[in-house]
Amino acid sequence: MDEEMTSLHANGTWTLGKAPTGIRPVPVKWVYKIKRDSAGNIERYKAQIVVKGFKQREGIDYQEVYAQ
Repeated sequence: MDEEMTSLHANGTWTLGKAPTGIRPVPVKWVYKIKRDSAGNIERYKAQIVVKGFKQREGIDYQEVYAQ
């Protein structure tokens, strides 16, 4: 998880900031995966931060949706 956070900060993907007064931040969670090679051996561990989208409201919490 620390490696992923370092990468996010280094790439300028995201910055940590304070929420404006009276606004509740959209909740997030960490998703963990184990990447394996073709033989089934553990190649590396991967951490990804994702938004709990069920709490978002169109036009308020987001303008566009990006999915992978």
